[in-house]
Amino acid sequence: MNFFAKKSLGQNFLNDRNIINLIAETGNITSKDTVIEVGPGTGKLTEKILERKPKDFIVIEKDQRLAEYLNKKFGDKIKVINDDMIKFSYKNFYNKKLIVFGNLPYNVSTQILTKWIKIENLSSFCKKFILMFQKEVADRIIAKSNTKNYGRLSIISNWKMEIEKIVDIDPSCFKPAPKVKSTLLVFTPKKKIFNLNNPKNLEHITNIFFSQKRKMIKKPLKFLFKDFQEISEKLSIDLNLRPQNLNELTYYKICEIYETLID
Repeated sequence: MNFFAKKSLGQNFLNDRNIINLIAETGNITSKDTVIEVGPGTGKLTEKILERKPKDFIVIEKDQRLAEYLNKKFGDKIKVINDDMIKFSYKNFYNKKLIVFGNLPYNVSTQILTKWIKIENLSSFCKKFILMFQKEVADRIIAKSNTKNYGRLSIISNWKMEIEKIVDIDPSCFKPAPKVKSTLLVFTPKKKIFNLNNPKNLEHITNIFFSQKRKMIKKPLKFLFKDFQEISEKLSIDLNLRPQNLNELTYYKICEIYETLID
């Protein structure tokens, strides 16, 4: 059955068999695993995941016509949830050690990723996330300090995740073909993370620094802390540096100090 992709839902259906096989293989699924696939579309990847016989398999599809189609196609082999992946509550899955697959709509991909990062005890919730992003977004996620793509997304993503790039994917692998390349990334939740009270504080800190990323970091530090010079000495920060020059750990330490002041 042919479906017209809805622009409003950011739909681009993956059709390339080799890429679909690679994504399924990357999951290393066993018969003990619970799998969630978000945005399954017409179910091409769904089929390949089913071949690996996971214990439980849930798909979350916002498009009602696709949800109905998947229900008819796969029957009781999968559980289809017709819901918005951004609004969906994962509370019933918090200790399931999920494997999550997602071809994320480009317009909401960072929003969805950030929602997952904010889940407490992330390593108990999920074994790994196998996610596809617009290449430009993926480049920002995996960027290291002192590079042009490094910023808020790199810092927040790496706080709780080990991230590995698998492959870049050409637009011709999709129908309709997007105007940009995509990238497949694997996120493995860290067992030990830098302890922060609230992810929103890290979002706040990085927003202040990177909203003026060409300015020297003296300005955002001064905005956040009265004793900014003392803090810069404590963390061995050169006030003449710019936001992209500070590594992730330094931002976590800045956030830690900030949280002691707002408690």
